[in-house]
Order: sequence, then structure tokens, then C-alpha cells
Amino acid sequence: MSLDPKQIRNVVFLGHSHSGKTSLIESMLFEAKAITRRGTIDAGNTVSDFSEIEQERKASLFSKLMHVNWKDCKINIIDTPGSDDFVGEILSSMKVADLGIMTLNAAHGVEVGTELMWEHVEKFHLPALFVINQCDHEKADFDATLEQAISRFGHKLIPFQYPYNPGKNFNAIIDALRMVMYEFPADGGKPTKKDIPEAEKAKAQAMHNAIVEAAAENDDTLMEHFFETGNLDESELADGLRKGIAKQSLFPVFCCSAIKNMGSGRIMGFINDVCPSPADRSSVKLKKGELAMNVNGPAVLFIYKTMTEAKVGKVSYFKVYSGRVKTGDELINNSNRGSERLNQVFVSNGKNREAVPDLVAGDLGVAVKLKDSHTNNTLSIKGNDIEIEPIPFPEPRIRAAIHTENKNDFEKLIKAVHELQEEDPTLVLEQSQRLRQNILHGQGQLHLDLLKYRIEKLHGLHFDYTRPRIPYLETITKAADTNYRHKKQSGGSGQFAEVHMRVEPFHEGMADPAGLNVRNKEFDDLSWGGKLAFYWCIVGGSIDTKFSSAIKKGIMNKMIEGPLTGSYCTDIRVSVFDGKMHPVDSNDMAFQIAGTMAFKEAFHSAGAQILEPVYELEILCQDEAMGDIMGDLQTRRAIILGMDSEGHYKKIKAKVPLAEMHSYSSSLRSMTQGRAKFTMHFNEYAPVTPDIQQKLIKEYKEISKEHEE
Repeated sequence: MSLDPKQIRNVVFLGHSHSGKTSLIESMLFEAKAITRRGTIDAGNTVSDFSEIEQERKASLFSKLMHVNWKDCKINIIDTPGSDDFVGEILSSMKVADLGIMTLNAAHGVEVGTELMWEHVEKFHLPALFVINQCDHEKADFDATLEQAISRFGHKLIPFQYPYNPGKNFNAIIDALRMVMYEFPADGGKPTKKDIPEAEKAKAQAMHNAIVEAAAENDDTLMEHFFETGNLDESELADGLRKGIAKQSLFPVFCCSAIKNMGSGRIMGFINDVCPSPADRSSVKLKKGELAMNVNGPAVLFIYKTMTEAKVGKVSYFKVYSGRVKTGDELINNSNRGSERLNQVFVSNGKNREAVPDLVAGDLGVAVKLKDSHTNNTLSIKGNDIEIEPIPFPEPRIRAAIHTENKNDFEKLIKAVHELQEEDPTLVLEQSQRLRQNILHGQGQLHLDLLKYRIEKLHGLHFDYTRPRIPYLETITKAADTNYRHKKQSGGSGQFAEVHMRVEPFHEGMADPAGLNVRNKEFDDLSWGGKLAFYWCIVGGSIDTKFSSAIKKGIMNKMIEGPLTGSYCTDIRVSVFDGKMHPVDSNDMAFQIAGTMAFKEAFHSAGAQILEPVYELEILCQDEAMGDIMGDLQTRRAIILGMDSEGHYKKIKAKVPLAEMHSYSSSLRSMTQGRAKFTMHFNEYAPVTPDIQQKLIKEYKEISKEHEE
């Protein structure tokens, strides 16, 4: 069946872990007859959570694409993980969706994961509706959950339904949009329509009036008609609601029990009848300009997700933004200028794919074995040189060094990590010469644990995470003068150089060194941050200027491997003001060595100081967890910057040394039962305390001694 973009709905399910996204999708697939039997999370047989690790953990860890045909529409459904550790999977899915379904747990209310996802919904300007799930839970409280949601997300949330009898005996929903009560059989499925009980009519009518007013507000003609008649007919109501949802001026709230399959069919009917299609959304932003949805335009697709499958290879998930994409199309990758052939085009239902002849603008599909196309790449027919604005992936939040027992395994491990980076742009591998470690940066401990599981399972490689080293810096706090003579004689030509220098802390705009005659100044920006200021102050030719570069090179050698802990040195001014040379035995090597040793001696005499990276930490948590979190931060040398409220949550801001943040993701999860989230950003380098400085110097000496032995 050839579709029009108006017949397509692209829906992404969002919500905190265990809010019931996967179960609700399973019920929707069943109601649409895409499956003949509903699977469950406990049985590990849902369409969405098909991977072994998801079935073991009983939670979604990857985004999945599915679809159903409902009435005259194709509804593309994307399931996403509930943990913010997998934010990359969530953001890539939101990029191509035209509607977000925010699932809330009626027993737990608005949880922190949902709060964080709402921030992304707002950034993407994504239309959304809310589903308060698990109305059958013994502790279900629809009214409290709705009140929390409105308090946190605003008065644009408008209830369209409410459960008639929430709790263990839940079996009926009052629908204020259609002014009817749906009563479900014990095993769920198709409900019986009944009149709203007399005691509930006033409440339902008030809700209905609010819905009609919200619909009328989105169109001047509808508003005029509403004022004249006091009501809108069904088509007018649907049109007004569609416009309101599309421009995020209203967010409908529904209710259901996904486990009992009560309410899912009504939600799908609303998606089909009222919710915006790709054609109802605004143009997609390009790196330069915008692209309107046009089925008759040139073919353009955007790859939002990449996976590697055994026996298949690379699998690319994409959205068609213009034209029609057909099997056999030759496309140009506008991101790297490579050419790609679409040997086959597929639609997806979890792990199952079905080949189709083409896909139109607005639809989601899958291609396999593309040669050199990746997540965030735009492909189009030749001559249509545009790039869709990429998905904005966040910076990593935790880090861990990786270690294998032998070199061969390590080389294989690096290759395996690079493959998974192709799938997950939020994963960063740092091969640090500075720290002499290979460090993985991720979104949380669960994120890194999943990577380890997959590599060990898919590649048979065992590796361990170890504590990553800290990128300390070394500097000085006062001025010091020193001299060093390098003299070596072992038959024939020898080596001779003597260097007198002054070292001082450097800062922009500082005055020239007192008592010295500056002949030349060089300012080098250091790749690790800060500066080396090198002043040549030789008067009278005691050292030939041709040895200036050699002395500077010697200084730089020691700045790369600092005197205290082997860390980089920063923000230092060195003034060479005297010395001696020999007409035969002086050479570049001699002055380089003399420069190194003079700098090392002066450094120790100049109030040497170790600096550590300090990060700004922001934690979002529930009120009852505040005490434990604050107590834990005190053990981590944190400086509390402030506390605030955000919705129903508390926000803590602190500055914490990076050295104290190892395993923080796991600690926070343990303290709060997974109901807190954190972000961290580099803030500054700050001096360590004297006791920590002595400890670091001692550790470095011990390590250096081991290496010498």
C-alpha cells in the first residue's frame, strides 16, 4: 500500500524505568493484530526486548523500531530505555519522532527519569501525550500522579480520561473526550461502551469542556464557532486538538493498564485520528536552512541509529525526510561525499525485518550493509547537497580505564570498542599518552557494564575496568633562581653547558622580571592548557643565542613530565639570564640537559604545587535522599554551591575533585534506589591540599622506583 505522509505516525515511548513502556507497546501490537499473543517482561518474550541481556535484566537497554497498521494509518513505534545511562538511544529516537508518549507509573508518580526526558522533549519541540499506566496497581493514585505531572510540566497537560476504579479491581475508564465509559473484560482487550455513572457526570463534563476550550484556542475560526455554539463537532474538535498537539500548546493525558491490556486500543485510536503526522510538523532544520516535508521532492534520508548484527553486519535505521526511497537507489552521503546503494529497504518489527519496495517521506525504515554511512549522516540523490542538523549527544559523565592480560587481546579489544562506538556516539575512547592509559568515557556504570557484557559475549574477549589516573597539573607559586652545570668528559670531545635561570608563576600582563635585561620573549600555548613564557636575558654573550632553542627544549622536556608526579607543568615563566659555554665541548645536547636539570632544581625551590581537575556536579534527587547524598559528598571533598527545588525534586550543586568521582554513578544509584540523576562538567584546576600533595609525590616515587627495577 502506497502511503501519504499524512497516514504515518512516528511515536517514541519515553519514561522512567519500569513505567511500563514495553508492556504498553506489546498490548498495542496485540490490539493491532501485529502479534497473536502478548509477551511479558517476566517471561522475556516481548517483541521489543528481544536481546539476551534485556531479557536477563528485565529492562530495555536499546531503542527498537516496530510498526502497526491501525485503521488507515501506519504507526511507527520506537521503544526506548528508561535509564538515562542510555541517553544516546533516547535522543536518536526523539530526533525522528513526531510524537512522544510519556509513560508515568500511577503508583510512583512523576519520577526523576521522566523529568530528565521532559527536558529533551522541550529541546526537540516534540509534541507529546501522557499515559498514566499501571492503574491496576494496589497503590495506584491517578489524581496524585496527574497533579504532580501538571505541577512539573505545566497546565498545558489536560486529562482526557481517568480510571473509574483504580487499584486491584481496575476495569473501567471514563473518557471525557467522547463522554463514555469503557468497561473491560477481566483479561482486557475490547471494552464495552457504557454511560458514564451519574455520580461521575459532572467531573467528566468539566474535563470535556476543558478539552473543547483547548481545541478552540488553536484556531480563530474554531474559537469563533465555539463562542457562538458553546461546542465543537467531532471533526472540528479533532482538527483543533491536532493543531494544539503539533505546536505543543496542549498535552493530552490518558490512563491504562498495559499488563491487563486495558486502554491501549483507545490510545492507538487517538494517535490515528488526532495526533500529528510528519506532514503536520514544522520543517526539519539543516546545517544551513530548513527542509520541508515533500513526498514529491528529491529523496533525502537521515540515519539516526546504527547497529552491528552477527551474520548481517551494519544495520542502519533512517527516516525519509523528502521524496521516496526505493530499493536499488544510488545515493550520495552528503556528510562524507561517499556513494551508497540501497540494495534493499526494510520495515522493522523488533528483531524481524520485512523487505518493501519503497518508503515515502515521513516514514522510518532500515537498510543493511551500507559501506561508509554512520549515525547523523544525511544521504540524498546526487546534486542535492544538504545535511540535516545532527543529533546533539551529551558529554560523558563517568570514566574507567580498560585493561587486558595480553597485548593481542588488547588490540582486539580496541577494535571491538571502535565497532560499538559506531553504534553509540555517547561512548568515547581516549587513548591517553599523558596518563598512559586507555580510558572509556560513558554515561553511567550501567552503560559501561553493558559495553563489557557485549564485548565479552560477542567477541569472547575478557577485560577489566580499573581506576583511571587523574590528569593532574604541576605549577609553582613563587620565584626561584638556580644554576646548573653539565660537564661530561670521556675521551675526545666532551659536553659542557652551564645555565642560570629564574622561574616564576606566569600570568597574563605581568611585568618583566626585576633586575634582568630582557632581549627576547617567547610565549607558547601548551596543548594541555596554560602557557610557557621563555625569556632570553643573556647580556654579553656568556651563552650564544644559538643554544636558546636547546635550553627551551630541555625545559619543555621536564614540563611534559613534571618533577613532582610526572604530570604536565603549566603557567610558568623561565628567564635565562647567565651561564657559560666552551668553544669545543658545548653543543645542543649539553645545553638541553643543563636546561632540564636547572628547571627541575628551580621548580622544587619555587613553591611547587600540584593542581587537580575539579568538576561542577549537579544532582537531581528526591527529598528523602538529600541527607545521604550530602553526607556522601562530604566524604568526597565536595564544596556545596547551593540547593534548589526543581518540580518535585531537589537539586544539589557542588564542586568535586575528579579524583573523588570514581564509581559515583554506582554509589548514587545505591543510595537512591536508582531515583536520582547527575551531570558533571569541568570547572577548574585547583591546588590540592598539602597532605594529598605529599601522598601523590610518594606514590609517584614508588611507581618510578618499580619501573627502574
